[in-house]
Amino acid sequence: MRVIALVLVLAGLAASVVAAAPAGKVYRIGLLVVSSASEYRLNVDAFREGLRELGYVEGHNAVLEYKWVEGRYDRLSDLAVELVRSKVDVIVTHGTPGTRAAERASKTIPIIMATVGDPEEQGLVASLARPGGNITGLSQLFSELVAKRAELLKELAPGISRLAVLMNPANPSHRPQMFRQVEAVALSLGMELYQSPITTAEDFEPAFSRMAKRRSRPSWSSRTD
Repeated sequence: MRVIALVLVLAGLAASVVAAAPAGKVYRIGLLVVSSASEYRLNVDAFREGLRELGYVEGHNAVLEYKWVEGRYDRLSDLAVELVRSKVDVIVTHGTPGTRAAERASKTIPIIMATVGDPEEQGLVASLARPGGNITGLSQLFSELVAKRAELLKELAPGISRLAVLMNPANPSHRPQMFRQVEAVALSLGMELYQSPITTAEDFEPAFSRMAKRRSRPSWSSRTD
């Protein structure tokens, strides 16, 4: 899913980088990614392949500058500023926190967001149809999809009565309002829902243990989007 998302976003990336640029220019592309290089390897491979298909080859006419946050959101602002100082032509961001950090760092450098929850609600864009400013990219329509997943789970297993939602309290996309929206859908379907916070990979095992004790089924899981 994320590999496909990064490939699709390349069209917007290319448009932002190429527009009105001089012939023979070597483009500097910054990547601000909240996960690690090992976790995001397939996405980066797809990104490079998409660039090659558009005529941009790393080390030839394109330079990719990677900033790996490795789950430490406190590093986002500093790394975003570093990309701006290195005078990249465009910044590709991963997730809502990364996009917000890039937006705070620059109001002029084009920012291409990937796997962002709800950019309009977060104030990153004016609207989905007309983003405005220097930010464009892809949205997961996060709240709507999480609610829909609850509906699909109930359809697949009509007998379930308890549902758990894994959420990262450090991610602005995982806001209390979203949880209440999903809770309303779950209650309308006759399911009890509870929130299980996840901030690191080590949190998953105890979270699933708690689910097993409560006999709940997880509806969604993500640390970064």
